[in-house]
Amino acid sequence: MASDAPTAIVTGASRGIGLAVARALVDDGHRVCVTGRTETDLVEAVDLLGGAEHASYVAGRVDDAAHRDETVAATLQRWGSIDVLVNNAAVNPAYGPIIGIDLPAARKTLEVNVLGTLAWTQAVYTGWMAEHGGSVVNLASAAGLHAAEGIGMYGASKAAVIALTRQLGHELGPRVRVNAVAPAVVKTRFAKALYDGRESEVAGPYPLERLGVPEDVAGAVAYLVSPKASWITGQTLVIDGGVLLGGRL
Repeated sequence: MASDAPTAIVTGASRGIGLAVARALVDDGHRVCVTGRTETDLVEAVDLLGGAEHASYVAGRVDDAAHRDETVAATLQRWGSIDVLVNNAAVNPAYGPIIGIDLPAARKTLEVNVLGTLAWTQAVYTGWMAEHGGSVVNLASAAGLHAAEGIGMYGASKAAVIALTRQLGHELGPRVRVNAVAPAVVKTRFAKALYDGRESEVAGPYPLERLGVPEDVAGAVAYLVSPKASWITGQTLVIDGGVLLGGRL
């Protein structure tokens, strides 16, 4: 079913930041296809987004090429375009000093967070945006800009995402804009180990005196894909409550 409204794919959108981004895009008039590993969670997400009139889903692993191809094909069949891609899905399978990380866990982090971001962008670019244009937003992290206790490999992968964003912004203009957002600690299930039971302590260095919530990130993503940001590409917008101003995470 084609629609005159713009269409977005948001990966890893069954909850947390991805779901908040999908909701912000729906509120701005987009139709959204959300992805994730668990179908029951995605069914619930579609319901929260207003039902089948506004959203669809495809379940699968973000690092599965067949899942990427299925999502692109299903989105084009259902909505008729892919005007926005938000690369939100990520993993962090290891916590602790990077010098002692298990190398298969490091490899998995890079495979999903970096190569997955590139692969999804390639799939959407080939399937639609090369001819029609569009906007891509990658979820990076403040940990990609500054050393971070316990999540060094995750930070390294997000530093690569920031570099990838610059390169793609350079290569894909003028038809496709590519930007990123780099949040500090946001209160999600994914980041719970970073603040659980000590939220006040973790938020202490933040000039805005609180941790982030998914909606803080969603608003920035919605801006970057909107016409208001039509002269912005290759950039990474830091969303950190000011914590990096003090030189730490």
